[in-house]
Amino acid sequence: MKGLLKNYLRNFQGFSKEIWILTIITFINRMGAMAMPFLTKYLHENLSYSLTEVGWLMGAIGLGSLAGNWIGGQLTDKYGFYTIMLVSLVLVGFGFVALLFLYSFTEMLCGLFLLTAFADIYKPAMYVAVGKFSLPENRTRSLTLIRLGSNLGVVAGPVLGGLLVTISSYDNLFFIDGATSLLAVILFMFFIDDSKLAITWNEVQKQVSNTTNYLVNSSFILLLCCVFVTAFLFYQIFTVLPLYNTQKFNFTEIEIGMLLSLNGVVIFLFEMPIVAYLEKQKVAVTKIIFVGSVFMSLGFLTLTFSNYIFLLIISVLFITIGNLLILSFSNTFALSMSRIGMEGRYMAMYSMSFSVAQIFSPEIGFLISKNFSFVHNWIFMTVISLVGIYIYYRLHKKTLKQNTNQTLKIISNEQR
Repeated sequence: MKGLLKNYLRNFQGFSKEIWILTIITFINRMGAMAMPFLTKYLHENLSYSLTEVGWLMGAIGLGSLAGNWIGGQLTDKYGFYTIMLVSLVLVGFGFVALLFLYSFTEMLCGLFLLTAFADIYKPAMYVAVGKFSLPENRTRSLTLIRLGSNLGVVAGPVLGGLLVTISSYDNLFFIDGATSLLAVILFMFFIDDSKLAITWNEVQKQVSNTTNYLVNSSFILLLCCVFVTAFLFYQIFTVLPLYNTQKFNFTEIEIGMLLSLNGVVIFLFEMPIVAYLEKQKVAVTKIIFVGSVFMSLGFLTLTFSNYIFLLIISVLFITIGNLLILSFSNTFALSMSRIGMEGRYMAMYSMSFSVAQIFSPEIGFLISKNFSFVHNWIFMTVISLVGIYIYYRLHKKTLKQNTNQTLKIISNEQR
């Protein structure tokens, strides 16, 4: 047992101080966003918005995310990641509190758009920061470590959020969300040396090409399509599934929070060992994410037949494993394709795939659930997941062909 724990902890060695700081800040920030899993219930039950209106509000979150990622990518490449991350955390802190004073549909629509835009300015900057503070050989594990911090926050957040709603009110939930974002700001300013970041940024700027144009090849476009499908499916877990659990199984807020926390617990315990093992085995990244897409499909197929809580839990576990395999490696794969000095824009496009999915996923999910049934929605999502498997397969084959051609070209040059 002691040896097993020692081997597990060995996976967490070799990271820079900055990576650990980013992980802690991400944990606090994600734990603080405890209101988000209950947002659909809050809008539907407390503010009496219809399911159609809730779908549009979730779409506004997606549009805000799209705008925030695009702006964040541009600003990160221009001003550096430190400034952008700090500004994002400050704005999000005040934004959560401001939601308490919004009541009309139009006000809430604009408020959720702006809040999400402020929040997602952070994402491209964070990816670029990880790229600068990690070595190429441990970049995937560095991103995994930050995702672990995020998922640990996802474990604690929904449970604490459900408890707060049960014993208190949604008002305290939004206040605490704002306070934790501002706490993250304090830690960020106190522990990260901005003068060191300025030196790093200046070194990067010297390597930037004179041209401002950047090319996106067909493999990157396929990757963006793959990520869109994954995100489209995954957002169902945090938007449609909570209402399905309430209507189908009569779950309380605490029970919904515990089920959503299962995703975070599994990722927290197993993601780092799995990533470390797969890296040691030198398994092709595209093969890993292809297998992940198969698990996602199995998860929604199981959800279609989830008449019992046991099957509901199994479906969430399948989706979690698929999410683990895909997202642990796809972000590093995307970062490896980006040009020096333009990582912000490339990672913005990667993150925008999630944003586009966030626009359409809740609206389509609620539309199908309202006009037909939740089961029809899960069947539709299963079909989408099968399309995702096909796209991931195409990406895997295309990448293998490109690698083979590149190897043959190198051998040919050496023979000359």
